[in-house]
Amino acid sequence: MTGYLPLILGMMLVTYLPRLLPLAALARRPLPPLVRRFLAYIPYAALGALIIRGVAESAAGMMPATLAGVAVAAAFALRGGGLVSSVLAAIVAAYIVLSI
Repeated sequence: MTGYLPLILGMMLVTYLPRLLPLAALARRPLPPLVRRFLAYIPYAALGALIIRGVAESAAGMMPATLAGVAVAAAFALRGGGLVSSVLAAIVAAYIVLSI
């Protein structure tokens, strides 16, 4: 078991440094408006990528709840709700459809 600790620490260092170095180098520099706009859409693109796979693999009996969740998440995202509120609203909508 003690032989794994250096391996784990080494993997931690190798994955953490590529994330830390650009952050430290660019922390004080202002980003151009185009880059800021691009970065603002990343959470919604990630949410869409995660949801599409779930919709494609949902069971036949879960399809109405899945579609309700997707519709509510899309509505919240389009209205400017945050990522967390979109996901929570989709969960609540799917739960309501499943409990009916």
